[in-house]
Amino acid sequence: MNFSKLPSSELQHLLLQGQLKFRCGFFSLCLQSDLPELNNLIQRMYANYSLENSEFSDFQINLSPHGIVHRFWRPQVQFWVDEKAPFKPFPRDTALPFLEWGLNWCIATHAHHYLMLHSGVIEKNNQALILPAWPGSGKSTLAAALCQRGWRLLSDEFGLVRPQDGLLAPFPRLIPLKNESIVVFRDFAPDAVMGPEYPKTRKGTVCHVRPPTDSVERDQELANPRWIVFPKYRKGAIMNLRPIEKTQAFVTLSGHSFNYDLIGLRGFQTLANLIDACDCYTFEYGGDLEQAVAQLNALADGLI
Repeated sequence: MNFSKLPSSELQHLLLQGQLKFRCGFFSLCLQSDLPELNNLIQRMYANYSLENSEFSDFQINLSPHGIVHRFWRPQVQFWVDEKAPFKPFPRDTALPFLEWGLNWCIATHAHHYLMLHSGVIEKNNQALILPAWPGSGKSTLAAALCQRGWRLLSDEFGLVRPQDGLLAPFPRLIPLKNESIVVFRDFAPDAVMGPEYPKTRKGTVCHVRPPTDSVERDQELANPRWIVFPKYRKGAIMNLRPIEKTQAFVTLSGHSFNYDLIGLRGFQTLANLIDACDCYTFEYGGDLEQAVAQLNALADGLI
């Protein structure tokens, strides 16, 4: 059973009781909140996620109003995980971005059984394309666009590489687009399900894209790495997909890992095996998202 089949009154009850349990990839989450404005947002944006019945959850998350004064004056919300508050409160009208940011933090700080890359990951015909990049490079926009053109989304944020076999694990959460990329993507995929725009976040205006149903329903399927493409969006740039040496790719990719140094030799070996398994490229592109998607499709189809 998924969120879309859950009556609104039942969802609200489960949220209030801290019993709204669901799965995202290989992680189980339990959510509690007494913020009524979250009910419809969660039901719409998480519509295709599977509800869980197990007693155990990897993360117990609570979103609640912060402070008596701030319930009425500049309302704030606090993110709790396992009864700890790792962040300062956010404005209450940014509760959904705060929840998504907090979920990312949970994975980045706890999932050390994977080599974690700061990258988008998408898959076609069981061959995965990894998009490592710094914020503002367009990886989330590319990932969102490609999964609207037949690719499966594993994640726009985490490349989760299993050290034992080098396979990539899915974590198909909502895709946050920022600032001008929101309009570009909306024109590119007018039928995509998108949430509200939040204009006052720490990263500017943010709007979330709901992953396609197929990507969420296949969140237990691992993928084989095939390509590593380092994207760089630059306004007005001429599109250029250029192969790079594996030694350069290794050095660059190690800088895009959350825990490469932390997991030591296991991280080095996993990263080396990943580089060996993939063709590596840099990819500079400008504002034509359709053209960028066509170029990466051509790469996946063996036309380059």
